[in-house]
Amino acid sequence: MGQSQEAKIAALADKDPAFKTLVQEHRSLDDKLKELDRKVYLSPDEEMERKRLAKLKLAKKDKIAQLLAGQ
Repeated sequence: MGQSQEAKIAALADKDPAFKTLVQEHRSLDDKLKELDRKVYLSPDEEMERKRLAKLKLAKKDKIAQLLAGQ
C-alpha cells in the first residue's frame, strides 16, 4: 500500500520550502474560514471575505494536488 496523502504532503514539504509555505497558507486559510463559520451571522463584508478566503483556499488546494501529482 502507498503512502497516505498526509505523508506525501509532509515528505514534499520537507524537501521543498515553497511547497511547505503553500501548505501552511492553505491551513491558515482553513483556520480563518472555520473562525468565520463559528459565527451565527455574517455581515455582508464578512460574507464577501468568507467567499474570497474559500476561493483562495481552493486555489491553494488545487496547486498542492497538482504538485503532488507531478511528484
